[in-house]
Amino acid sequence: MSNEIDPRLLSRLAANRTSRRRFIGGSAATAAAAILGSSFLAACGSDSSSSGSSSTQDDGGPASGTLRVSNWPLYMADGFVAAFQTASGITVDYKEDFNDNEQWFAKVKEPLSRKQDIGADLVVPTEFMAARVKGLGWLNEISDAGVPNRKNLRQDLLDSKVDEGRKFTAPYMTGMVGLAYNRAATGRDIRTIDDLWDPAFKGRVSLFSDVQDGLGMLMLSQGNSPENPSTESITQAVDLVREQKDRGQIRRFTGNDYADDLAAGNIAVAQAYSGDVVQLQADNPDLQFIVPESGGDWFIDTMVIPYTTQNQKAAEAWIDYVYDRANYAKLVAFTQFVPALSDMTDELAKVDPASAENPLINPPAEMQANLKSWAALTDEQTLEFNTLYAAVTGG
Repeated sequence: MSNEIDPRLLSRLAANRTSRRRFIGGSAATAAAAILGSSFLAACGSDSSSSGSSSTQDDGGPASGTLRVSNWPLYMADGFVAAFQTASGITVDYKEDFNDNEQWFAKVKEPLSRKQDIGADLVVPTEFMAARVKGLGWLNEISDAGVPNRKNLRQDLLDSKVDEGRKFTAPYMTGMVGLAYNRAATGRDIRTIDDLWDPAFKGRVSLFSDVQDGLGMLMLSQGNSPENPSTESITQAVDLVREQKDRGQIRRFTGNDYADDLAAGNIAVAQAYSGDVVQLQADNPDLQFIVPESGGDWFIDTMVIPYTTQNQKAAEAWIDYVYDRANYAKLVAFTQFVPALSDMTDELAKVDPASAENPLINPPAEMQANLKSWAALTDEQTLEFNTLYAAVTGG
């Protein structure tokens, strides 16, 4: 079947999946409120300091048996699963049944709170969700012996405040959150957050409705950082958005649905995801993506092992196989995301020279240095920050 599908279409669908996930993935204040409901409070009775029991066999032998993987649709290169099975001897039950972070959490929070099997040994949530589940004590630690290739991760990801050393969360793919602009509509290049407020672009600017993606770069422009968010810094960014909305500068708040208006010139400048712009540029070379001079932020999807796993060793073997640079290059070439591994240029060039040369897929070090990651938020912070922003966006 896959041989009958245009690879360019698959790539576009993969990019759309990601953006659609970012839009749906739980930024609304109502979703945060639901998290703080009775089910969440009951779950808090579990020991959040414990990593749970592991089903790793202590026979000293290699991983074996069946591995159940739950991933997003269109997030896996053709032939990758089969190659892993051949290399490892492990049978993989691979499902593309992870469609939304909050929907997944709502589905598994009760069985996880009771330490019941959720039908998956390895899952790929976005980092904010992985941090939430980690905080509840529902993830197993990923051993050093099981994943020696963890050393290939980018240093900034290893140093994460969300999970220092990546003991519980293994980054799968990352992407940049910055600004996209239509050069034909702006008539000039865009470099800073202040460019968004140029009167020439009145009514032709879009911002993200998601708190983290919408406010992260604005906080950086105000001398604050998503690495250390506070009520004060969030309020300062929200006040800026409110001011510009009241001036009529902002056309609307979006998920990934800025793409058509941006391509048509109805939106001159948009907060955007790098993966979207890679796809859009194929049809419209006037579209550009930049990280604002004051900085942008990362989004990160992670591989995690629920503490109810039935095959810890196989899950670790999978992560280690993904973290081999030659294997990982095939994933990057398909997804067109920014690699979570360091020093990927040579291996990526062997698979897809165009991706290796594209700064939106393989960004230079100076570009990466200007991107920050959000700190892990408590559920109380999530509710508070979402409520503050929703009062402006109407979300």
